[in-house]
Amino acid sequence: MANTMGRSFLQAAATSEEVAPPLRVVQIEGLAVLKIIKHCNEFLPSLVTGQLLGLDVGSVLEVTNCFPFPIREEDEEIEADGANYQLEMMRCLREVNVDNNTVGWYQSTLMGSFQTVELIETFMNYQENIRRCVCIVYDPSRSAQGVLALKALKLTDSFMDLYRNNNFTGEKLREKNLSWVDIFEEIPIKVSNSALASAFMTELEPELPVKQCDYDRLKLSTAPYMERNLEFLIDCMEDLSAEQNKFQYYYRNLSRQQAQQQTWLQKRRVENMARKAAGEEPLPEEDPANPIFKPILEPSRVDSYLITNQISNYCNQINGVATQSFNRLYLMKALHED
Repeated sequence: MANTMGRSFLQAAATSEEVAPPLRVVQIEGLAVLKIIKHCNEFLPSLVTGQLLGLDVGSVLEVTNCFPFPIREEDEEIEADGANYQLEMMRCLREVNVDNNTVGWYQSTLMGSFQTVELIETFMNYQENIRRCVCIVYDPSRSAQGVLALKALKLTDSFMDLYRNNNFTGEKLREKNLSWVDIFEEIPIKVSNSALASAFMTELEPELPVKQCDYDRLKLSTAPYMERNLEFLIDCMEDLSAEQNKFQYYYRNLSRQQAQQQTWLQKRRVENMARKAAGEEPLPEEDPANPIFKPILEPSRVDSYLITNQISNYCNQINGVATQSFNRLYLMKALHED
């Protein structure tokens, strides 16, 4: 009886994990957002990272706290020291009754250039121990343009399956119907505050209807930001061209090898016909020792997919900034006409 109940409980637990609802929203506390922004802005232009703490509740991932990772010198044992630092910080937080469940990490970026192989590797390492985790990316340069550049990202399940198997050939991608837009999934972010914090911020709010940040949004000059975006976009286009050259070189070699194989097979068939006429055993039509039958490895398409994603990100940023700039220019034109 006890064994039956034990089996049924394990089956129910396994079933509940299998039918877990998909992640719909990342709910992050306002205090955690301020900590992330403060950490990223203090160390500009260096890129920083930190740990996200919270709870996984159904389709909502709650981020209630965070702490930064220290910046260390290259000659130190970064991995071992970083792991010990995280464990010590989480132990201290647990002692003061603060949420200490890891739900992901945050990192800063420059001009939105975060879609790299290192980000994917970090996701895969987190996924080994955490069922669902996110990476919150903050871009201080974009936020300086009057937009809170905060994104919550996760890898798609189909991409993770292919990445685990290290199989990014064109045939496998077509079979899975996976394109460059299917690598990352952006999760909506909802910033929440307690009623007490909201009441306190209301008291702190100045009586002036217009603030300095409102004036900053009316700045007409966006040239430096646009120039940097265009520079990064040109670099990405060059990287994409280099990746395309790799594939062109691969397909040229593949076509050359297939032509050599056909020529060799035709000669072997003619030779076998002569051997049959002489009453001898035919030779095999494939010779594994022959170099022309050695398969040519197809280059991975991960880099080209990431570069394409990055190009799309730069184009969206340029489009957004250009739209805001045109709106401000039309506003100033209307004010001058009046």
